[in-house]
Amino acid sequence: MGGLSSLIYPWGFIVQGVALWHFVKRRPEGYWLWIIIFGGPLGAGVYVAVEMIPDLGLLRGVFQGFGRRSRIQNLEMQILDNPSVGNLEELAELYFEQKKYAKARELLDRAISVRSDSPHAFYLRAKSALGMGDFVAAIPDLEYVVGKDPKFDYHRATGLLGDAYARTGDLEKAAFYFAPAAQFSTTPETLYNYANYLKLSGKREEAREWVQRLVAKKRTLPRYMQRAERPWFRKGKALQKELAG
Repeated sequence: MGGLSSLIYPWGFIVQGVALWHFVKRRPEGYWLWIIIFGGPLGAGVYVAVEMIPDLGLLRGVFQGFGRRSRIQNLEMQILDNPSVGNLEELAELYFEQKKYAKARELLDRAISVRSDSPHAFYLRAKSALGMGDFVAAIPDLEYVVGKDPKFDYHRATGLLGDAYARTGDLEKAAFYFAPAAQFSTTPETLYNYANYLKLSGKREEAREWVQRLVAKKRTLPRYMQRAERPWFRKGKALQKELAG
């Protein structure tokens, strides 16, 4: 019995420590913290089985990152001799995936200066600007994309344009572009952005309804999608608390 206790003693604390680290890193539902702390090694083990092991699928991005860095280095060398639009756009996309938005934006400026008829390049440059918090700069690029195809990226471009206008204070134009996005897109991102627009417009009751749709959306998604969309659900919770006050 003593031998079993000595075995559980160190490993139980290790499992709890790993579970707590993952909880802080991934921020799942708050009740898991109580299960980890007060449930001891057994509670931490349940957390590992339910939350951590399914998250291992997300590690593919980590391993893909090694190949991505190698590809970035190759493209940087190629662009010195051959700054083609294709090379510039591909490198920009790789930088965007790494959240190096300023570098992506700079490369897209160069690509668009050579060929200014690619909605994809304008869209990626707009998303890079949004990633930097530059909503004003994103608007002309998103207008170009939506003008070419209002359904671009399954109405996500229209929703992003509405959000950019809302965040720059033009609520009338925001309403115009949010109308189709809110009707046809049910992504957590669009649900949150539209609820936030309604709050900015002073329509708090409607905003509460849309936040509730976001909360309900979480229940309908598979667990792997819930983990992938977790940042939007977290923002939705914060907005819900703000609207309840």
